[in-house]
Amino acid sequence: MGLIERVIGGSDATRSLGESVGGVAEVFTPNATRRMELSAEIRKAAMAALASEYEYERAGPFDRVVNALNRLPRPLLAFGTLGLFVFAMVDPAAFTRRMAGLEHVPEPLWWLLGAIVSFYFGARELNYWREGGRGSRRLPWLAAVLGREDAREPETGENAAISAWRNGMR
Repeated sequence: MGLIERVIGGSDATRSLGESVGGVAEVFTPNATRRMELSAEIRKAAMAALASEYEYERAGPFDRVVNALNRLPRPLLAFGTLGLFVFAMVDPAAFTRRMAGLEHVPEPLWWLLGAIVSFYFGARELNYWREGGRGSRRLPWLAAVLGREDAREPETGENAAISAWRNGMR
């Protein structure tokens, strides 16, 4: 510190010399840290604009009815299956006739029923993941695909600009 200050002429001159060298270096190599900061600011502004659209939930009567209907399939399937067992015990002959009738349903119709039920429950689970429910914490890659903030990689403490500069020197 002492020898360099004496040769150059003080700490202000040293600082100005360092700033000018940094400015010249940025002409040839863009500042990666500043680029990352700008990218983060743009993403934050876009997410704030998107969040402002959904700030207030306006659930009207139609929305409440649809939400209530969306809750029905699981209990109906569960209780319907239990009801079949009870029906088989109460009236075995009628149960047998109805099951024989199911044998005449064509196979493509069974595939269609399976697809409808699978898509219903799959869409329901995807909705939970999109809302940040239990799925996004279990599957961080899905949260990253959907653009969730909590899916970012943990900080390693390494400066990206310095790493890029070191890799460029090799």
